[in-house]
Amino acid sequence: MQVRSPIDLELDTLRSLNQDYLDSVRTCNVERFQQILADDFLCSGPDGVLLDKTAFLARTAAPRTLERLDASDVRIRIFGDVAIIHAATSYTTLDGRAGRGRYTDIWARRDTIWVAVAAHVTRLV
Repeated sequence: MQVRSPIDLELDTLRSLNQDYLDSVRTCNVERFQQILADDFLCSGPDGVLLDKTAFLARTAAPRTLERLDASDVRIRIFGDVAIIHAATSYTTLDGRAGRGRYTDIWARRDTIWVAVAAHVTRLV
């Protein structure tokens, strides 16, 4: 049996959290976001607005608009208790329009738990 390194275990955790984040965006899962976002979370949206956690959750609670949201070119870098995730996205809206973008999420390990502390989202035309 192969023993996994601590860094491999951290990467697995961050991959899972990254997928949780994407799934929560797609399904408007406010409850999951409450769990994985830091209280001091900030998000720069594709519309240029800077949202704190409360505003981000309010926006997330709006009616669902996405049928599909997938990430590719996912790159995770860990720097001690901070991790940065960069990825490309492709999505389909409920009315069938396709789109793509990129995001950068910053995660911090606080009390042994990874939480998202910042996000920056772009949409490409």
